Amino acid sequence: MSLKARITEDMKAAMRAKDTARLGAIRLLQAAIKQREVDERIELDDAQVVAVIEKMLKQRRDSIGQYEAANRQDLADAEKFEVAVLQAYMPAQLSEAEIEAEVVKAIAASGAVSAKDMGKVMGLLKSALAGRADMGKVSGLIKAKLGG
Repeated sequence: MSLKARITEDMKAAMRAKDTARLGAIRLLQAAIKQREVDERIELDDAQVVAVIEKMLKQRRDSIGQYEAANRQDLADAEKFEVAVLQAYMPAQLSEAEIEAEVVKAIAASGAVSAKDMGKVMGLLKSALAGRADMGKVSGLIKAKLGG
């Protein structure tokens, strides 16, 4: 079953269960997917749907930080719930050791020797680790390995 089909089935299940909070989060996701499909006039595949979910997760995490800084725990909790719903559609996250192994492999494959070569390494890793690792942490790990 494709990721889009799974999201649709989960939306139907949330409707039947009258789970309004979960239904709202899933509808936001479906709207974002549909918006991207209409804008780009394409049918999104699973990898592109994961990219949409990643973007939404990043937005939610930014909002949580802002809400907590403003002492609005009620809004932060709502965003945390949406993060939990969205996170369920992401592929399994890689462990630190697996990420480090991928970074070492990409550095060797690209022939990178200094921090100036970081773009080459990130280019190789971006598609390989999409949705399965926090690219901010990956970037920091590459810098550390290349002495940057």
